Amino acid sequence: MKTVEIKAFVPAKDYQLSKQFYKDFGFEMASDEGGIAYFKSGASSFLLQNFYNETHSNNFMMHLSVEDIHEYREHLKNAGFEKTYNLNIPEIITQPWGMLEFTVIDPTGVLWRVAQNV
Repeated sequence: MKTVEIKAFVPAKDYQLSKQFYKDFGFEMASDEGGIAYFKSGASSFLLQNFYNETHSNNFMMHLSVEDIHEYREHLKNAGFEKTYNLNIPEIITQPWGMLEFTVIDPTGVLWRVAQNV
C-alpha cells in the first residue's frame, strides 16, 4: 500500500485574516471552497478551515522545513510580517536534534516551527 499525501486541517479564527497571513507567510492559495482553503508551497501543503475552537487552536502545531532558514526569516522580517500581524519572529536557535529553528504563531494561535536540517 502506498500513500500519496497527508495534509493537516489548520483552524482559522478569522478566516480572511488567516488566508492573507498564509499568503504572506509564503504559501500559494490554490483553492478556496466551502470554508476550506488549500495552500501549497513546493511539495508542502495544508488545508485551512473556517473553524475555531480555542483549546484545539492553542494546542495545534505545524512543522515547516525550509532550505535556507536565514533567508526565510529575513524575508518575513523585511516584508513587515511582524508589524502587519503584531507578532515577534525570534532569533534562530540550534536544536539538540540537529535543526536550526524559529517559531511563529499565526492569528488563530497555531504554532509554526520553521526549521532547517543542519
